[in-house]
Amino acid sequence: MRSSNQLVEADEEEGEALVPVEDDIPDHGGCKKPPDAEVEVQGARPSWTGGAVNTKRRQVGRVGLVIGGLVLLALLLGATGTTTRWAVDLGAATFGNDARRPHSRPHRTSSRLVPVPFTCGNGTTATCPRYYASAPAPAPAAAHAPPPPPDCPSYFRHIERDLQPWRVSGITREVVERGRRQAHFRLVVVDGRAYLETYKRAFQTRDVFTQWGILQLLRRYPGRVPDLDLMFNCEDMPEVRAAAYPDPAAAPPLFRYCKDQSTLDVLFPDWSFWGWPEVNIRPWAPLLAEVAEENARMPWPEREPYAYWKGNPDVSPLRGELLRCNDSHTTRLYRQDWGFANRNGFRDSNLARQCRHRYKMYVQGRSWSVSRKYILACDSPVLAVSSPFQDFFSRGLAAGTHYWPIDPARTKMCPAIRFAVGWGNAHPAQAGRIGVAGSAFARDDMAMEYVYDYMLHVLTRYAALLRYKPTVPERAVEMCPESMACPAGGSERNFMMQSREKYVADYEPCKMQPPFTADEVRQMAQRDDDVRRKIDKMMTMSEKHS
Repeated sequence: MRSSNQLVEADEEEGEALVPVEDDIPDHGGCKKPPDAEVEVQGARPSWTGGAVNTKRRQVGRVGLVIGGLVLLALLLGATGTTTRWAVDLGAATFGNDARRPHSRPHRTSSRLVPVPFTCGNGTTATCPRYYASAPAPAPAAAHAPPPPPDCPSYFRHIERDLQPWRVSGITREVVERGRRQAHFRLVVVDGRAYLETYKRAFQTRDVFTQWGILQLLRRYPGRVPDLDLMFNCEDMPEVRAAAYPDPAAAPPLFRYCKDQSTLDVLFPDWSFWGWPEVNIRPWAPLLAEVAEENARMPWPEREPYAYWKGNPDVSPLRGELLRCNDSHTTRLYRQDWGFANRNGFRDSNLARQCRHRYKMYVQGRSWSVSRKYILACDSPVLAVSSPFQDFFSRGLAAGTHYWPIDPARTKMCPAIRFAVGWGNAHPAQAGRIGVAGSAFARDDMAMEYVYDYMLHVLTRYAALLRYKPTVPERAVEMCPESMACPAGGSERNFMMQSREKYVADYEPCKMQPPFTADEVRQMAQRDDDVRRKIDKMMTMSEKHS
């Protein structure tokens, strides 16, 4: 099991999602600052802790915001000719045919419970049994046939775009092996069995839980993952620069967790969906259920009317700038004490109890941050500082619908956060809808069944592009759930058992829709830009009438 001391040595983030709840922040013997005090952010101390802002001052501020909001909305409506519907729903008027439009997503269950075999024998076996299925589960009787598969969430439509560089030429063994220098491991699937060749150690257990997730896919959909050969990088920053490959087909199809517009990496779900033992974050499925229970205990209107973030500001200049936005009337922004949390084993890092504020901040780390999904699940509007980095699911999020965009410019970020909080507190029905849409996306479009379906579809389409028959590398070793979980101990084994697929899926994966065209991608980007411009205009007019 890997040492948790690696946590404080690494230059990777993780911030907001990995912290104690506010009530559990250690005082270290000091006195709490009054809520209205202006305190310099330094060391491990929060900018302030404690109670709510003076009620009278808050009420006066809300009256001003309501009046100002009505004035600016009236001006906007008169100037633009838009309808009242735009005033109460920032994103609705510009949605058009945007595929990211929110809608309910069905959850599927197997009609027959076909168990996935798993045994550790003497408790420490590291060998893979020969008995697990390599063929699809038998089709159910007609009387119990599952309904037709639902359409996949919209973010699946980006899979073909990720693989576009190799669509015509295909992928040769030479092209795959070109990514070896950047890869942490090579994964080969032959006849439903997985083989691993490790090149270098990944940070903490990123590689381990990514591999564990792939093994669960093989057990969940036995016989459906085709033979394949891929390279995987577990670091934060995307590396396959499009500018380095005048012929994009010559670029290595390197799988990883995030990318930006200038890179050609192939996106894949990150390790934390199956748990993050070093920081005591449970697998996504049980954690999501726990968050839903906590959300019900503290409805959104009853939450503290501030924007909340806590994390490691040292991993990116943008996070350092965020701490400048501390304002006792609108924000609760904290620096994480990594040393204390590490020594405490992150026992206070209960993400389900962190949904206590009306607004949750999302800001990138070195690149993207795994915290995005935990923040979305809170039922609180997400104030997302705009970032060029995307993970596999964030491409399905729409500005003004699933989140409120925040301008990252140094001179604009703090005023934008203050305006968003003030606007939301003055327009709770509209703001609340953004929180509901974001959490519905996390609960439905990102349910583990769709995470596995995404994995299946991207691997299937990738395998179809291979121009050679994958074979097991000489130095590769077979891996299976037993060989990974049985020798493991502590939180690693606990989280593996929590995220283990126990039954075969006897239904079809969700149905892929046609890939996005270049025009559709431009239209979605234009819609998000329109929302940002509307917010900028609202801010400008609010300042003029304040």
